[in-house]
Amino acid sequence: MADITTLLSDLLKGSIAKRKAAAKALGTMSDDRVFPALAGALADPHPAVRCEAALALGRREDAASVPTLAKALRDDEPAVRAAALEALGRIRDPGSATLVIPLLHDREREVRIGAAVILGKLGNREAVAPLTGLKNDPFSEVRDAADEALRRLTK
Repeated sequence: MADITTLLSDLLKGSIAKRKAAAKALGTMSDDRVFPALAGALADPHPAVRCEAALALGRREDAASVPTLAKALRDDEPAVRAAALEALGRIRDPGSATLVIPLLHDREREVRIGAAVILGKLGNREAVAPLTGLKNDPFSEVRDAADEALRRLTK
């Protein structure tokens, strides 16, 4: 594995592949320089790098990343929003449910599914009513994810 200085440099100015690899590797490190670097990578021009940065923040399982990931939930790219959801699911901060609930109405089916799954994992009962609202979603996969989340929240 490359040293942290090389990874930080690659994250800023490497090729897309190097920036993605650097974000992934940095997500396993506990150095104080990692969080600001990954947070900054959420503004990378390439969505694949932003996705990897969000996932790396989730792998750190640090609730301090939640406000930063909240910004990624508003990214124009659905894949980045989905990655931020996955990261929040790994962190499992029940308070982040209020950030996730609006994504139940995302225009992208996969994001709505991800939001439902994460809300089921977070265990915050504030999500019950919004999840119930997905019972009329046009896609069965979204309805199924909402039903499973509701089962987890109401058992």
